[in-house]
Amino acid sequence: MTETTPGWLASDELELARARMPILYVEAVPVRVDDSGEVTHIGLLLRIGSDGTVSRTLVSGRVLHHERVRDALLRHLEKDLGPVALPRVPASLQPFTVAEYFPTQGITPFHDPRQHAVSLAYIVPVSGDCRPRQDALDLVWFSPQEASSALVQQEMPGGQGVLLKQALAHAGCLS
Repeated sequence: MTETTPGWLASDELELARARMPILYVEAVPVRVDDSGEVTHIGLLLRIGSDGTVSRTLVSGRVLHHERVRDALLRHLEKDLGPVALPRVPASLQPFTVAEYFPTQGITPFHDPRQHAVSLAYIVPVSGDCRPRQDALDLVWFSPQEASSALVQQEMPGGQGVLLKQALAHAGCLS
């Protein structure tokens, strides 16, 4: 594993970088699958934002300098779901989509007021015990039908509901 701890920016340097160039992220849609590989449940994190709003989110985070995408994906899955989630990262790291977040709303369905970010999005089966860590309050498992409902979609900020629907369509869960 590559040592990435000293490879990131201080807070003021990060703000400057965010203002001048896109930042690379990974996003993961944690899923439970049955024996035939069909998605049975989708895990969404429950978080409190900096403004005090409660929302549902996907596993997400920056790729650090000199960090492989696979390592970043595993790091964020462990950070958000716990060390025994047992994620099965795909052998091929081709994302199911690339989401482009802009600080200006309306360019794409994805919005992040802090920055222009490019996010590689993956569907990742997990088979272990998932216990949210860091800033997540809870992890709730939804059926594909529940996850695609208008109510759940409304609870997801910045266009992540759109990303979730794309993941469900990619996995063949939307009819």
